[in-house]
Amino acid sequence: MYQQKIKTIGLRNQKRLVFCTLLAIFFNELVSMTVAEPESLGYLDRLPSPFYSAIIYWYFIPLPFLYYIRFFLFKYTARKNIRVAVIGLTENGLAAENALTTEYANIKLDLAFYDERSPSRCGDVVEKIKSPFRGSVSNLVEEARQGNIDEIYIALPMVALHRIRHFLAMMSDTTVDTYIVPDFYTYSNNMSKLRSIHNLQTIGIFSSPFEGAGSFIKRAEDLVLGSIIMVMISSLMLAIAIGIKLTSRGPVFFKQDRYGLSGQKIKVWKFRSMRVMENSDTVIQATKNDPRVTKFGSFLRRTSLDELPQFINVLQGSMSIVGPRPHAVTHNEQYRKQVENYMIRHKVKPGITGLAQINGFRGEIDALYKMEKRVQYDIEYIQNWSLWLDIKIIIKTIFKGFVGKNAY
Repeated sequence: MYQQKIKTIGLRNQKRLVFCTLLAIFFNELVSMTVAEPESLGYLDRLPSPFYSAIIYWYFIPLPFLYYIRFFLFKYTARKNIRVAVIGLTENGLAAENALTTEYANIKLDLAFYDERSPSRCGDVVEKIKSPFRGSVSNLVEEARQGNIDEIYIALPMVALHRIRHFLAMMSDTTVDTYIVPDFYTYSNNMSKLRSIHNLQTIGIFSSPFEGAGSFIKRAEDLVLGSIIMVMISSLMLAIAIGIKLTSRGPVFFKQDRYGLSGQKIKVWKFRSMRVMENSDTVIQATKNDPRVTKFGSFLRRTSLDELPQFINVLQGSMSIVGPRPHAVTHNEQYRKQVENYMIRHKVKPGITGLAQINGFRGEIDALYKMEKRVQYDIEYIQNWSLWLDIKIIIKTIFKGFVGKNAY
């Protein structure tokens, strides 16, 4: 009985990178123990402290080797070319072609399509596919038996399960790596992830990227950067608090209900920018020349300085520095019915800034398409999250994310 597999695009390179890194560390230690011994570098014995000498011996001298060794190992263990077959002139096959072309961009890729149907019967998708069509699946099996194919991807819709099983049975007579590309993997707004439950393989469609190590890294990022930023902006926050007290009556801060992680309500901190703040079932979004907004509050809102107290939320753990912006509860209830996949935003903690904000989508929402674009950017962020992406968003926020023409 053959086993069906689903390949995660990029996993092979990740495994190779880990292997090359470990091998580079081994060579690095070898260099440390031979080349960088005190006997070999006698002039270093004159250093005043054995501690500092040890640091130089074991860290600064061999460290450059680690990078270059890994670079050359990764480069020269890479395949020079790969021959790939995709079964199915379908939209799913087109998605597989795009993914494979990107994945193997640095090597020679020989990709071809196979299908039991002629191209004339496969609809408009044929015009979008760039790779050649080389005939039926029977032709593919013959090529695979002759060793002319390295990988096969079955990109048929799941409704054609009987055909998929038939093709898998045909491929079991070859030694080629064969993978299934489920058609729901091409669903544009998902965070698909493999999960093994005992002997059952499942695919999580709406799963959070912040699990396990990802959750630890994200929280560590928030605590470290949040603490540093709070120290840096403490004087500014004090000045803003004095400005609020001098220009209007009322408290310096206010807390408003928002939806957080998993759709749970949280209290979000902000500097007060209005004369009378509402937190009822009806929330009226601030508009241009809104009479409720004070003059000083208008400045705070245009520059997003009213949101600085949300670093308190970050340190408390209810928000992140980077993530989808939290909306008013009533707005959530409104847009979750109007915008597809809106609630996916709540698979992660809300953020002070996000991908949507640095792309110009902040402030008043006076048209549905603006919210749709926000959600698209939010989901794109969730799908592609990395520590480096967070850093880039934070840097861009400093230069272009604070001020917006639609922020009143």
